[in-house]
Amino acid sequence: MKKNDQRTRLTQMLIRKALTSLLSQKPIQSISVKELCEEAGINRGTFYAHYADIYDLLDKIEEEMMCDLQEALQPLLEEREENLTPLKITTGIFDCIKENVDICIVTLGPYGDKQFAARLLSVGRERCLEGYSKYFEGATTKQIEYYYAFVSAGCIGLLEKWLNDGMTTSTAEIARVAESIMMGGIHFLAE
Repeated sequence: MKKNDQRTRLTQMLIRKALTSLLSQKPIQSISVKELCEEAGINRGTFYAHYADIYDLLDKIEEEMMCDLQEALQPLLEEREENLTPLKITTGIFDCIKENVDICIVTLGPYGDKQFAARLLSVGRERCLEGYSKYFEGATTKQIEYYYAFVSAGCIGLLEKWLNDGMTTSTAEIARVAESIMMGGIHFLAE
């Protein structure tokens, strides 16, 4: 049974890699199952044993990343702890991004699923509203929404820069940079 589980994971990894490779070149509606199977080095029967079609595959990959992101954001919803800091949460988010770098690159690219990107941002906004209202009890919902809109746009730019640089900076360091910019604004440059 364990051997079959490993084989299944390997097959799914090959399929995912093939899809993200093809999505970096063209939109999903231009990708056929035949082409994906050739890219992955598998037969069509193997593909259909795991997925109904290309869209089902993309949905499952995106859903997996969504679960990973929600797990990374979960500490925001937990009661305030002495050991929990915004930096640890931000590091968790960048760890999640690094683990899902292939789909992140595709999502941010010209053929990415913009609805999925919007869903990711929406989940972040919900968690930010819930979590930050606990940390900043005097802040209004509108203030937190404005803060999130500003910070999320900046973090996407930072994420794109980090990905374009080949993620040579560790997730902990890039999270520290993001946190410093978020908390100190322009004073980050004086550090």
